[in-house]
Amino acid sequence: MKFKKILFPVDLSETSPKIVPFVTSMAEKFDSDVHILFVARAFQHFTSIYVPHPSIDLFEHEIFEGAQKCLQEFTEKYFTDADRIKKTVVKGDAAEEILNYIKKEKIDLLIMGTHGRKGLDKVIFGSVAEKISKTAPVPVMLVNPYKVCLPDS
Repeated sequence: MKFKKILFPVDLSETSPKIVPFVTSMAEKFDSDVHILFVARAFQHFTSIYVPHPSIDLFEHEIFEGAQKCLQEFTEKYFTDADRIKKTVVKGDAAEEILNYIKKEKIDLLIMGTHGRKGLDKVIFGSVAEKISKTAPVPVMLVNPYKVCLPDS
């Protein structure tokens, strides 16, 4: 099997860099392009609770702009082959947008971290990795960033 396009969705938290060695190792082994995706949460559902629409639009715009800047910095810091990297920021539900991106860009492999949430956190926030691993149309490599054994070079 050949993985020409690898998708690496990031949340730009302290766990994202821990997944990078797995992404770069697989990209090198398969001579792959790497797509790095950040999904900014959409807040339109708050308009139903009397938050002014312009306030939400401004807040979403600021999040989107900030995410683009952070994604650029993240990519420059952790990836050296800029020609093989595609960075994208989209708005919406993380699981839904990751699945949409896989189909739209014809991704061959998805590599993402898990957060290892438990208890109430998992009930409240759900698990994006769990949702995606059950429904993704491509192979999924899940990495627990808290129990990482780095791949051999």
